[in-house]
Amino acid sequence: MYAISFFEGMVFYSSVSTLYRQAAGVSVFQMMGIETASWVLSFALEIPWGILADRIGYRRVMVICNAVYFVSKIVFWRADSLVDFLAERVLLAFVVSGLSGVDSSFIYLSAGPENSQRAFGIYGAMGSAGVLVSSGVYALFLGDDYRMAAFLTVISYSVMALLTFGLREVRPAEREDRTDLRASLRLLRETVRNRSLLALTVAFGFLGEACHMVTVVLNQLQYTRSGMSSGAISLAYMVMTASDFTVVLSAPLTKRLGTRGTGTVLFAVCAVSCAVLAATSHPVVSVAGVLLVSVGTTLLSPLASRLENDAIAVSDRATALSMCAIIGSLLSSVLDLFFGWLADVSLPLSLLFGGAVIAAGGVLFRMCLRGEAGKRA
Repeated sequence: MYAISFFEGMVFYSSVSTLYRQAAGVSVFQMMGIETASWVLSFALEIPWGILADRIGYRRVMVICNAVYFVSKIVFWRADSLVDFLAERVLLAFVVSGLSGVDSSFIYLSAGPENSQRAFGIYGAMGSAGVLVSSGVYALFLGDDYRMAAFLTVISYSVMALLTFGLREVRPAEREDRTDLRASLRLLRETVRNRSLLALTVAFGFLGEACHMVTVVLNQLQYTRSGMSSGAISLAYMVMTASDFTVVLSAPLTKRLGTRGTGTVLFAVCAVSCAVLAATSHPVVSVAGVLLVSVGTTLLSPLASRLENDAIAVSDRATALSMCAIIGSLLSSVLDLFFGWLADVSLPLSLLFGGAVIAAGGVLFRMCLRGEAGKRA
């Protein structure tokens, strides 16, 4: 799984994906249309994929999805029209919805509850390593050769797909209540009634979306507001990408501070950083503020995966995690509208809103740990 994560991160064209599509004659508006169609399809496939994964096994789903993932990269490599790029995104929606919850369940069941947070951290770090390696290769050797970057991505994804065949099934033994669709839907209802799981999903959903907006969208506006040059902004991006390796420190930090202490501190760091960003236009402080939000969320990510898996009371955990993914997508779609509207009015207001959303997630996190999930943690 660590090797699969590494090769999955090796997307050599990631830094020029928009330029790649533009060079093939696809406008930005058309790109957004493709993204919307892909999101809708992913949303529709989440629950069916979760139910199927719990019925046929996680390994089989990963083999199918990573094979399709490989095919999607071939389509992208050869794409030269709007229809081609739409086909690639349709395949990607199929893959993303299929793997959603399955890779997390696979790692959790393989490593065991005690070691899962450390395993999630290493898994994330390996993906970041793949991103850095591919970005370095592109910057040093490929120049503007977009097609070669896409071809090298095909090679890395072929290795990833082959590695999937080396996995062993980790899904729990078959049970009689998994024999029909009605039983799976009943388990879905049980998941919806799992307050601990839903509360954790919302808490980390608030954090994740606010972090995404601050570190991917609003940061560029903040850097421009601070008077930073394009070169300085690129350097800040590289530093933030490298900070993803702090994910391996998540388990040691939790061991030292405890689950509740770690979550409280990191939620607070992210929320305060957003408030500082809203109050300043100093370039160094701006970079540091965005970096702290990124690191805080990175460190919380393995903890979130572990707690969500711990909170699942049914053995069909892929179905439950697919439900969580849908809730997260709904939260994102609503929060994005507010972030965008406030950013048009005032960037500091949008950053303050991000801090408030993260703080609300932190309060919900602390409340949740007083219940069943906290006892297990």
